[in-house]
Amino acid sequence: MSNFMIVPLFLGNLRGWEWIIILLVILLLFGGKKIPELMRGLGKGINSFKQGMNEAKKELEKGMSEEDTKEEEKKS
Repeated sequence: MSNFMIVPLFLGNLRGWEWIIILLVILLLFGGKKIPELMRGLGKGINSFKQGMNEAKKELEKGMSEEDTKEEEKKS
């Protein structure tokens, strides 16, 4: 899957000053002390999502290899 499809389309149209305005609004809404805590939580969420995806991939690969061995046993 290409990176273009992962990023929502509206993010590609934002220029530099628009990002600055968005960051200022976030700073005003959450305050300077709350932002590091929010980013830490976001990082933990992303990390656990990646771990879940890796575990699911391993389970799929394990299931495929078990299926292959069962087919080989049937042919013998």
